[in-house]
Amino acid sequence: MNSEGPAAKDGLRLLPFRGLRYVPDRVGSLAAVTSPPYDVVVRPDGLHHLESADPYNIVRLILPQANSAGARHQQAADTLARWLDEGILAPDPEPALYVYEQRQGDLLQRGVIGALALSEPAEGVVLPHEDVMPDIVADRAALMRTTDANLEPLLLTYRSMGDADGAGAVIERTVLRPPLLATTTEDGFSHRLWSVTDPGDLAQIHADLADRQALIADGHHRWATYLRLRSEHPSPSPWSYGLVLLIDTARYPLQVRAIHRLLHRLPVSEALAALGGSFRAKRLEVPLPQALEALADAAADGNAFLLAGDGSFHLVDRPDPELLSRTVPADRPEAWRTLDATVLHSTLLDTIWRIPDTPEHIAYIHATDAAVEQAERNNSTAVLMHPVREEVVRDLAREGVTMPRKSTSFGPKPATGLVLRSLTLD
Repeated sequence: MNSEGPAAKDGLRLLPFRGLRYVPDRVGSLAAVTSPPYDVVVRPDGLHHLESADPYNIVRLILPQANSAGARHQQAADTLARWLDEGILAPDPEPALYVYEQRQGDLLQRGVIGALALSEPAEGVVLPHEDVMPDIVADRAALMRTTDANLEPLLLTYRSMGDADGAGAVIERTVLRPPLLATTTEDGFSHRLWSVTDPGDLAQIHADLADRQALIADGHHRWATYLRLRSEHPSPSPWSYGLVLLIDTARYPLQVRAIHRLLHRLPVSEALAALGGSFRAKRLEVPLPQALEALADAAADGNAFLLAGDGSFHLVDRPDPELLSRTVPADRPEAWRTLDATVLHSTLLDTIWRIPDTPEHIAYIHATDAAVEQAERNNSTAVLMHPVREEVVRDLAREGVTMPRKSTSFGPKPATGLVLRSLTLD
């Protein structure tokens, strides 16, 4: 990894690295070896589907299957080493930043993938907005230590002023060239990747980002993992950097979606009975799209949730103000106290339903239909959420206030498996 260049200000430093990529002739197709990010894969169905798509699907590295955590991590490391020995994966010949494009219909997203410097100033300019679970950070850290690799980028966003000579200009020039790879995944998204190695282009990106501040759109646990691993190693070292995709949302606005909750051990009937008169509960005998419209209408006026799992939908809204004042912590900004995720966790989960926030009791699912399907299959309760506006997320992050974990889902998310970072190459 080349760290030369102009001295950075207290901002973002995105450095070139030698990307590890699949060798197209050695796999069935590039689409068949990719995966959504590890925390978006719906298990077990989605995991099995990806494993069967291609024997070299990246899910075998990001979600290895074995009887213990140590065995899983070692299996991923052994698999990665074997794929390198067999020429399934190979490093690019020289360090590069990578321009990455995703497109589906009218939706177009472009950004830059690189190794972000994790020096102390980066902690002030990279803004988290969600809490994390220590056990997940520990697991991701162990996987990265064992594989000596960043297997998938986290997603960061920043807002430029549409500068004509910034990183965006380099991206627009780069996409006029033939890409390193192009593929279309089964979700209908097309993906293209280019390398940027020209010193002038790299310097232009470096200068543009030097005074930028970024918001973590996706990958809070990976960010916390990067910082933990950096603290464990002397600096500078390859662990002083972490793989990211950086998107300028002034040019390419992201979509913000909700992340839903699946309450494994709580049937819908019990969830509704426990509400008493603390919330209004209204049964909706309509299909999912209309139920989500009703949720959006109710959310415009206050906290609202949609419960599913018994073959119909139940709109839960209009919470008792006295209950909220008693259950929601008062030492946070009003914008945080009125978040649906705050009310869900503080009032419903902690107080009314008394459900521990552990994997045995709660799963976090991005796909709405998958949450409903699993709830109906297992006689459990899906709590469907309405998305938070991006400006609310950014404003809270700038105040240093973190939202309840899994409050938002920014997208589209980068496909995992298009480019990896081996720390042994840096």
